[in-house]
Amino acid sequence: MKITGYRSLSTVHRWGRPVGDVNGVVRDGVTDVPVVLLETDGGLTGVGLGAHDAIDRVFPALDGEDPRAVSALYDRMLSWVFKAGHTGSTFATIGALDMALWDLKAKMAGEPLWRLLGARDRFVPGYASGLEYGLDDDELVALYDRFADRGFTGAKVKGGLDLRRDVARLRAVREVMSRHSDEPALMYDVNESWGRHQARRMLARIESEVELTWIEEPVRRWDVEGYLTIARSTTTAVATGENLTGLEQFRPLVEAGAVDVVQTGSVWGPTHFLRVAALAHAHDLPVSPVAYNTNPLAHAAAAVPNHLVSEVQDLSFPVGLSVDQTFEDGGIVLGDAPGLGIVVDEAEIAAGTESGAWGVPAGPHVRPRDAGLRLAVRREQQTPRAAAGVG
Repeated sequence: MKITGYRSLSTVHRWGRPVGDVNGVVRDGVTDVPVVLLETDGGLTGVGLGAHDAIDRVFPALDGEDPRAVSALYDRMLSWVFKAGHTGSTFATIGALDMALWDLKAKMAGEPLWRLLGARDRFVPGYASGLEYGLDDDELVALYDRFADRGFTGAKVKGGLDLRRDVARLRAVREVMSRHSDEPALMYDVNESWGRHQARRMLARIESEVELTWIEEPVRRWDVEGYLTIARSTTTAVATGENLTGLEQFRPLVEAGAVDVVQTGSVWGPTHFLRVAALAHAHDLPVSPVAYNTNPLAHAAAAVPNHLVSEVQDLSFPVGLSVDQTFEDGGIVLGDAPGLGIVVDEAEIAAGTESGAWGVPAGPHVRPRDAGLRLAVRREQQTPRAAAGVG
């Protein structure tokens, strides 16, 4: 079987609530979901998710190749963009294609990907992470109550500017998650909004009020010295990595002892996750993948020995995508459908007219000019920032 081409689709995820973080909020809760379909001469199609803006440059590395050679093809894609580099949208493209390759390989074997990768158990432990920064306190409780209904015992709260608000919300979420545990896990994510001059002081204030499981991305993603300073000054675990690309960006943090929970973003693909997990495992560190709509990395997470917990952002799926998985007992239960278990309804996607607003200038994927440079937070900055033109 040979790879013959690809097609790009774009659907949306309807969250049914505002979503975002300290960097911005999409008020109408509609975000874009890019889909790439990798075609073969054998009639099978591989499904990959994530932005793939560089696909015209990367796809020639796969054209005419046998999709079963996934690891070799991953390296071939990296080699294909050697001179320009593989970070940013190029790495996202490689990740989306890598996901489609793994989907194809498992479909050719007639097995779900988790089984092909050697997992013994279809259950993947998870924690709730609703991107809930734009919700009021009552909406926050109602959201996490739905996760608690599915047995979740841990949750992440977004914050970073208004510490009094953050403490109150952490306490409220702890109460909800106490339904199934006397000591629920609380993660606190400030999405790189602090500078070194703030991080230790502000984290200490939070810790004096609430016991945290981890603090996530307190400073810039590549700041080894900053993370090491924080790690040495706190008893809270330090988590980062969801925005790092390539082993070369993880290695300095891991080798310096500056990270306790190694994260990956699922938009970068299963091969990247497996390699990062192996690096973390060699240093006796746990790994925690960040979800992306259909939770595709759950298949790979089930197969590595040091998986701690996977982030689950929603209990529904994007328009036109049905997924063979359920949410039970505080985690993801993977099904038996071959590949990733994702079925694409192109007619339903084509019938849609919505477009998402995740990447607008005032949205959560655009860093505010003053992030990390605030001496003190002004009152008007404490209000969740809405994406321009949305809601």
